[in-house]
Amino acid sequence: MAIIEIDNGSGFCFGVTTAIRKAEEELNKSGHLYCLGDIVHNTAEVDRLASRGLETITHEQLEQLHDVKVLLRAHGEPPETYETARRNRIEIIDATCPVVLKLQQRINTAFNTADPTNAPQIVIYGKRGHAEVLGLVGQTQGQATVIENIDEIDKIDYTRDIHLYSQTTKSVQEFQRIVEEIKRRVKPGVTFRSFDTICRSVANRIPQIREFARQHELILFVSGAKSSNGRILFAECLDANPNSHLVSNEDDIDPAWLAGKERIGICGATSTPRWLMQRVSDTVQQLTTN
Repeated sequence: MAIIEIDNGSGFCFGVTTAIRKAEEELNKSGHLYCLGDIVHNTAEVDRLASRGLETITHEQLEQLHDVKVLLRAHGEPPETYETARRNRIEIIDATCPVVLKLQQRINTAFNTADPTNAPQIVIYGKRGHAEVLGLVGQTQGQATVIENIDEIDKIDYTRDIHLYSQTTKSVQEFQRIVEEIKRRVKPGVTFRSFDTICRSVANRIPQIREFARQHELILFVSGAKSSNGRILFAECLDANPNSHLVSNEDDIDPAWLAGKERIGICGATSTPRWLMQRVSDTVQQLTTN
């Protein structure tokens, strides 16, 4: 019989846990709550909360609401969202992750206290269009430059001072590669400052999840398709153990993967609920005992 193990280090990060707790507290009281965007990048968890009364809305829909409560998820929001809420008398339940909030404040301060005639470029290493990145760019009135990888650093003006920040869930190693390449390119007299703003509760999962992957013959990595963090962690699993497969839920499991495997590991992203990994584990148990 196969040994099936769920990684103890996988599951919701602190920010996501807090957002879901705040949503459930309000749902327990009123039975309904609006959430601006998916509360977490995991369809199964979004559907679970929707069944309890959590209604996901867009920014366009927010503009039409008045005198209601709206949850802001862990990813954070730009200043315009708070202005809309104030104007429409919307009560905000703010679940912005403290790590993201601190990063927003740091960027906002750098942008608003700089001499306008000699302001540094604010560069953000992150996924263009990601909810967190939109919130960060919003701190600069849309003026920040977003780079998704080292291949995009040609967008930077190396004759001007540069402040580099990172989306909280990006790769520490890739960030350091970008830092070194920018240092190599800056012109004499230009000031370059880099701020490693990557969340260590996420980054520290990488060595742990790599070790977990190496300990098993087969890895099932459970993650939603929208999860930026999930893509990073799955890549690490795949590098550590080529016999790793990405699944969104138990329906994605190919029984052929399980044949002859004695040690099967199940892990997931910071946006993956433990109950979903357990459901995958239960399905694997059934498939390997039939």
